[in-house]
Amino acid sequence: MLCCCRPATPAENENYIDPTIGNIAPLLQPTRPQLHRPNQMIRVYPLRKDYTDDQISAFPLQVVGHNAGEVFCIKPVTDSTRWERKQRYDHELEEIHPWYYRNWLVEDQIQVEYAPGRKCGVYRFTYPAHAAHRILLSPVDKWELNGNGEISGTSLYHGDTKVYLYGQFDHPYDAALTFKDSVVSLKYAISYISVAAAKVSFEQELAGKGFTEITATAKAAWHRVMNQVSVEGGTEAQRRSFFTALYRCHERMVNISEEGAYYSGYDKQVHADVRPFYVDDAAWDTYQALHPLRMILHPHQEEDMLASYVRMYEQSGWMPQFPRLFGDHACMNGFHSTIIFLDAYRKGLHIADIDKAYEGMKKNARQATMLPWRNGELTSLDIFYFQHGYYPALHPGEKEMVATVDTFEKRQSVALTLGHSYDDWALGQLAKELKHDSDAVFFGKRAKAYMNLWNGDKQFFMPRDEKGEWIDIDPGWDGGAGGRDYYDENNGWTYQWQLAFNIPGMISMYGGNENFERKLDTLFHAELGRPRYQFWAKFPDATGLMGQFSMGNEPGFHIPYLYNYIGKGWKTQRMIRSLLDIWFKDNVFGIPGDEDGGGMSAFVVFSSMGFYPVTAGEPVYAIGSPIFSKIVVHLEHGKEFTLVAHNCSAVNKYVQGVKMNGKERKDLFFTHKELMNGGTLELEMGSKPHF
Repeated sequence: MLCCCRPATPAENENYIDPTIGNIAPLLQPTRPQLHRPNQMIRVYPLRKDYTDDQISAFPLQVVGHNAGEVFCIKPVTDSTRWERKQRYDHELEEIHPWYYRNWLVEDQIQVEYAPGRKCGVYRFTYPAHAAHRILLSPVDKWELNGNGEISGTSLYHGDTKVYLYGQFDHPYDAALTFKDSVVSLKYAISYISVAAAKVSFEQELAGKGFTEITATAKAAWHRVMNQVSVEGGTEAQRRSFFTALYRCHERMVNISEEGAYYSGYDKQVHADVRPFYVDDAAWDTYQALHPLRMILHPHQEEDMLASYVRMYEQSGWMPQFPRLFGDHACMNGFHSTIIFLDAYRKGLHIADIDKAYEGMKKNARQATMLPWRNGELTSLDIFYFQHGYYPALHPGEKEMVATVDTFEKRQSVALTLGHSYDDWALGQLAKELKHDSDAVFFGKRAKAYMNLWNGDKQFFMPRDEKGEWIDIDPGWDGGAGGRDYYDENNGWTYQWQLAFNIPGMISMYGGNENFERKLDTLFHAELGRPRYQFWAKFPDATGLMGQFSMGNEPGFHIPYLYNYIGKGWKTQRMIRSLLDIWFKDNVFGIPGDEDGGGMSAFVVFSSMGFYPVTAGEPVYAIGSPIFSKIVVHLEHGKEFTLVAHNCSAVNKYVQGVKMNGKERKDLFFTHKELMNGGTLELEMGSKPHF
């Protein structure tokens, strides 16, 4: 593999990016070596199972959604082979950067190159001179060839969404798409509006530009976003992990606007609008860290993304949770976009038509079903929640009688109650900000629903049946696949900490600081109670294990920082350094779970810099243990936030003293305002615990 291996100067942070990091997954989805420009529509990667696979199935011209939805696939060949034949390649001859790809197809002796644009891209194939020079087209797509080098096409995504293509080969072809020349390039553009719109993007973005110029423009785009953060110190491996994580944080959402218009899957119409329209998000995965990171690095872009959410509500009648190109994807649980909006509002971002946004969030909270993986109107279970303050659970072995419940995802009664408690807290807080006093009281009260499932004797959030009786389960094991009868993808050990919006209340529920500390310590050291292979057969998402703590799934991200809230920040510092060192190596195994298009990578970016937004919705950061001796964040408005960690090293991971703008601090927190004002945070680091 030829990628990102030479030392980079501070002005070349993009050269630390290695898109193959995490390309082999512990159990579920690996990362993909995405070729794209930051938050732009075109995304491409060679189609293979993962990094262990030495065969490529095809080369897509577009991957519509995160890790899914490849359309208009092609493959270069030198014979009359069928489409189904996979092509062997050599890892050591593959070069991957976000802005440039090169590979060698061993048996065909063809070099493949690629460079991405915003709505466009270019492939270049170099064939052996004395062989057929052919290109095969994916049989599932509709293609049109006119023989003079032009090509167009239409593909269906998700059943009802059309994707359009316009392209030009740099040489003419015959009826079998065979070329006389041994070097063949295909420039193309993708549109969600029409072939004509794709041709407009083609002319504006690619006309008169060669492969080298397109590559250089793409690299320059990555140079700009990678160099928003400057670092000193740390190891080569840590820089590779850090900047690769930062690259992953720019995969989505993506701007699908096409010269003043965009197609919306929310009303299936084309709209004229000069403001960028963004799709492809997953609020359950991204509300904790990815959106907060963007509020620091790209606040104006985040404003455009939230404005897109509002337009989706206006067009569909519901505030989306997993907004994709085709519309809202019913996925996971909770209405966590509410948390994102509150967070942005409190951090001073301008939210276009905040009243309309609030209207949509309130409608979701009052009229949409809470059922996991379901969109639509209220069910009897939702009415029960409104009346009794918790989602009712079934006893082990009890048959589901509500037909709307997903047969695999189940009710997730505890996870759902906790998630919606957070959502209602956020909505109540936003209502207070917007002077909707009665709503603030209503949702503030409903946000306390979690208390109905707190079992003080067991010190776990436990399920209740519809009669209000406790269901006696093993919270570390019961609940079927992924614990989904009661929890979601993780067991009760993870969900016992899901009160990030009320940490003082959570500490009180455990009986105070000492008991809270003891319980946290137990989490990181508890036995699974069974062999790992047996545990993972039931909880495949709960990877990156440290005791019963799972680093490989989103609900655990904030947990290591909770020590800060009881005056034991040194335990946070030790844990964060350990988690980064153990689970985020700079190799193909370097992601401990599903990365989810920036969700987990944002945790790496924040934690490597030395702070984390524990409570999305509160503009405050908890200090951890930075791996770099100096970090400078170059903010959009021209100011710089600087964090200096004096004497920082692998051994000196403990904070000894804190200064903000030269003034001593006695705690391990600072505000978003201090960051955005261009503050300087100084940490004195040492080898022994102090804070």
